[in-house]
Amino acid sequence: MEKVFRLSENNTNAKTEVIAGFTTFMTMAYILAVNPGMLAAAGMDQGAVFTATVLAAVVGTLAMAFLANYPFALAPGMGLNAYFVYTVCLTMGYSWQVALGAVFVEGVIFIILTFLNVREAIFNAFPQTLKHAVGAGIGLFITFIGFQNAGIVSGDAATLVTLGDVTNVVTFLAILGTLITGILVVKRVKGSILIGILVTYVLGIIAELVGWYVPNPEAEVYSLIPSTFFSAPPSIAPIAFKLDLSQVFSLSFFVVVFAFLFVDLFDTLGTLIGVSSQAGMLDKEGKLPNVKQALLADAIGTTAGALLGTSTTTTYVESASGVAEGGRTGLTAFVTAIFFVIALFFSPIFLAVPSFATAPALIIVGFMMMQSVGKIDFTEASEGIPAFLALIAMPLAYSIAEGIVFGTVSYVVINATTGKAKKVHPVMYVLAIIFVLKFIIEKVG
Repeated sequence: MEKVFRLSENNTNAKTEVIAGFTTFMTMAYILAVNPGMLAAAGMDQGAVFTATVLAAVVGTLAMAFLANYPFALAPGMGLNAYFVYTVCLTMGYSWQVALGAVFVEGVIFIILTFLNVREAIFNAFPQTLKHAVGAGIGLFITFIGFQNAGIVSGDAATLVTLGDVTNVVTFLAILGTLITGILVVKRVKGSILIGILVTYVLGIIAELVGWYVPNPEAEVYSLIPSTFFSAPPSIAPIAFKLDLSQVFSLSFFVVVFAFLFVDLFDTLGTLIGVSSQAGMLDKEGKLPNVKQALLADAIGTTAGALLGTSTTTTYVESASGVAEGGRTGLTAFVTAIFFVIALFFSPIFLAVPSFATAPALIIVGFMMMQSVGKIDFTEASEGIPAFLALIAMPLAYSIAEGIVFGTVSYVVINATTGKAKKVHPVMYVLAIIFVLKFIIEKVG
């Protein structure tokens, strides 16, 4: 392990990496329940999608572990799967086979762009201030997701977001779990985030046993106690290698591919920038060593996922939870992949862990990622304003990618019109123009 992952060089050890890998898995394991249910709405076999989701996560995460030696895990991305189902299939009318074809083409394009260093150039072109803002913005974003999963906030017609019912058993347990996790963090207990997840889950089981937490499948409130502990993996045959490339030369197909490209590219870049910044992996120039290999792993995951039968596979922001536990090398990612393999055979156990039990981890990790705000020079408005717009847009627009758009365009416009154009990298100008055109095209469309 020392030879492959260079543990001592990265100031870590096997025990820390294993705990980090398991923590990362626990915070992103929800995708094993969410993705199959979502893609089933497009007509795909739910059991097969579960297996495809696991296998895509394993392929992408192992690629990250051995190609880049980074503690980042991959799986089919939230948001991208929603676009796959509700826009491409249910709104545009494409079959899920054609949608998988679009994901496959996206992955191939990503591999090409990676070898041409286009994605790496984009990563390195971002100024330090925006990199720090992206890290903080992701912190706000995943905290918001944690609040939603816990029911701490809910939708409201007048204010869009309002306080949820904090007396609800699920919300109460999530808040309690957050406080417990926070206390463990303050006490510097090793594995505090993982312990917080497990304690919250156990409290949920106790609440169910005493009759406070009442399962109601019709309301999507399921029992926290697994009915069985082992099941054979569902067959992947109904969806594997079923992609349809017959529409590849149509304009509408190109639009679909571009949308997948856009969201995946900047969600991935945002995650890599934010999490690597939090982990102190960026060099003095703000660059991430081995970023090309990390981006290649992401592209491989997407391409393999499409062949297996699932939507775009991307680097997960929940990797931050493992990084927060001390994960610094590919061993963390390797351990995460191993637990995904185990999940194939013990899916009832892992799927029983509810989102309210992982919500405390997201909230506390969000706090940790917000620390990068202190590295932003808000006294220099040309740096501070774009940074602020980037970090606040992510949770409010519910998109890492859109936060990057806000930050990029504002950074270019503000600096180019105030006599500071020379400090803006040429790639940033190109990106700003592309982003503006994207909005115009979407508006016209």
